[in-house]
Amino acid sequence: MMPNVKRTNFILRWVVLAAHGIAFSIFLPTVGHAQSVDNVRYAMVLLKMKVLNLGAPAIKGEEAVAGKPAPALYFGANKMNNNFAVVDDVKNTVGGTATLFVKSGEEFIRVATNVQKDDGSRAIGTVLDPNGKAIAAIRGGGAYYGDADILGKSYITGYEPIQDPLGRVIGIYYVGYLKAQ
Repeated sequence: MMPNVKRTNFILRWVVLAAHGIAFSIFLPTVGHAQSVDNVRYAMVLLKMKVLNLGAPAIKGEEAVAGKPAPALYFGANKMNNNFAVVDDVKNTVGGTATLFVKSGEEFIRVATNVQKDDGSRAIGTVLDPNGKAIAAIRGGGAYYGDADILGKSYITGYEPIQDPLGRVIGIYYVGYLKAQ
């Protein structure tokens, strides 16, 4: 009985996400790229819609990112490690930054991102701040929306857990906008 409950919860999450997607498509033309939690929430809905339309999230094997071993994050048959199509599409649509993290032991590694390091390269292979508010919220079973320091820069952000069909946290969705300096 427990697997059916988890499957029902997974399906309900998809239905809620679809409802958010409809609202997103209605209100997107009026949303600018300003730094607000509402805009972060819209960007999060877009990111989640794009990957969940590919299929259910899962871990299948391993693929290194920036030379660092990492579990391979999939949505359906689509591997996300070193695949920047979705995160770049989110950036092109609503601005800001987007990342998919995968859980590796106690760390969360950026496997697909358009967040840049100081040298202009993608910050793949880097890990989520192990002492930050976002990871504390995720470990507590929730999401985090608010300010965060990312590689020395201040962003208004959103982080939500990526859960497999059984409800296990296997990664993190992230979106954010660089704050005015």
